Amino acid sequence: MIAPTMFGLAIFYLWPILQTIYFSFTEWGSFGTFQWIGLENYKLMFNDSDLFQSIKNTTIYIIFTVPIGIFISIIIAVLLNQNIKGKSIYRTLYFLPVITMPAAIAMVWKWLYNGDYGLLNYVLSLIGIKGPNWVTNPDIALFSVMVVAIWSGIGYNMVIFLSGLQGIPSTYYEAARIDGAGPIRMFFKITLPLLSPVIFFVSIMSMIGAFQVFDLIFMMISKSSTALENTQSIVYLFYQHAFILNNKGYAAAIAVLLLIVILIITAIQMILQKKWVHYE
Repeated sequence: MIAPTMFGLAIFYLWPILQTIYFSFTEWGSFGTFQWIGLENYKLMFNDSDLFQSIKNTTIYIIFTVPIGIFISIIIAVLLNQNIKGKSIYRTLYFLPVITMPAAIAMVWKWLYNGDYGLLNYVLSLIGIKGPNWVTNPDIALFSVMVVAIWSGIGYNMVIFLSGLQGIPSTYYEAARIDGAGPIRMFFKITLPLLSPVIFFVSIMSMIGAFQVFDLIFMMISKSSTALENTQSIVYLFYQHAFILNNKGYAAAIAVLLLIVILIITAIQMILQKKWVHYE
């Protein structure tokens, strides 16, 4: 019964991974020919300033987007789990960006961020503030992308947290109210501990997704922009070498490096979860 799924995973996931690992030890020519060069691509990494910059950019992106995104999603999920009017409408509105194409989201936000005629700078001008060039200023372009990433990911995380909240027995809250506990105390003593397995799952998925960020940067940051160096992620650098510079061997090595980093980070999360995740 599971053979068709296993076959599909082997063809579309396992085989490409093995191919990528093999290609990372090769050098590609102009006409698709390649030759084995051993560890040369990996040695090149230690002298590649662009790679170190992309790792730095991706790390900053993860540090800000993952915890802030999870925190906001939990707060919204808790609020929408209450008996409030129109909560179905609110849930739909928050989830809407999830079913919208990332390219469309990036284009709309790029227009909002436009330094000359963008809506955001227009609103700031009404109160006497001159807005910056959000996606062309190297100092703030990455943070502008982060805002879009957090906003677009809230809906997906919110739905998962809602399902986790609805799985918490109401008897815990009733007993806490009888003991005189307030909403804040119940949130930290009941909601968060019992929601920790869901938080753990979302943190892993969010971390992996943050490591793989590409589409927002590709669509929002121009290739000729001075901000590109301060915003390009590891996956964006992979794209540059694989499809622009036609250096597929080195691009494969970057992909393998990213795979190893994600595996290590995920393994660390799996080990540390024993200290803070509470299963009923």
